[in-house]
Amino acid sequence: MEAFKGSKPVAGAAVTNGDDPECKSITNGLRTIDVDNLRSSPRLNREDMLPSMVESYRSLLSDVGEDPCRQGLLKTPERAAKAFLFFTKGYEQTLEEVLNDAIFDENHDEMVVVKDIEMFSMCEHHLVPFIGKVSIGYLPNGKVLGLSKLARIVEIYSRRLQVQERLTKQIALAVCEAVTPHGVGVVVEATHMCMVMRGVQKINAKTVTSAMLGGFRDDSKTREEFLTFVRTP
Repeated sequence: MEAFKGSKPVAGAAVTNGDDPECKSITNGLRTIDVDNLRSSPRLNREDMLPSMVESYRSLLSDVGEDPCRQGLLKTPERAAKAFLFFTKGYEQTLEEVLNDAIFDENHDEMVVVKDIEMFSMCEHHLVPFIGKVSIGYLPNGKVLGLSKLARIVEIYSRRLQVQERLTKQIALAVCEAVTPHGVGVVVEATHMCMVMRGVQKINAKTVTSAMLGGFRDDSKTREEFLTFVRTP
């Protein structure tokens, strides 16, 4: 079986006009960023954003009718700003840095599965958490990835503003980029606070998404083997 070569993942963004050299851009939310400038620009120091974020949280407290100067809230804007930077620290990380050369030549062609990786992310629609677990499987193609790096890949993409469907696909594509395996499967199961704390308020609802690439998509037996591993306690 030939190795599956997935598309290079672009986190939190969709590439547009990729075939037009005059329109090489990434559309990310409401901003359009030139790709060449993005690659050549120095990395933003996110700590520099703290003062403006603190002021934003202070203003938010006032807007909901609170007194940001009362004792219990004096340091809340700073704490909240630092917490939000931590919740979104995946924007500071790249796949290359996280892998850190932990890719090894190994003559192993049977499935590798790491399951029930804890995951914490932020819903980009309501800025509230969704929490769950991720299971990843891949069919090696002469190379294996350090097991902890699978969990770190989950961290890169979950610690951003996300939707679960995109998160699932990004994790799968990242594994493909790392070791060009014969196939990759990812299953994510999560509880969304936007459904628990507000809206329909269904506390027991869980969302399950999957991404099957290469042999996991094309071969039903491979896919079923992976899903059996995922379902087995």
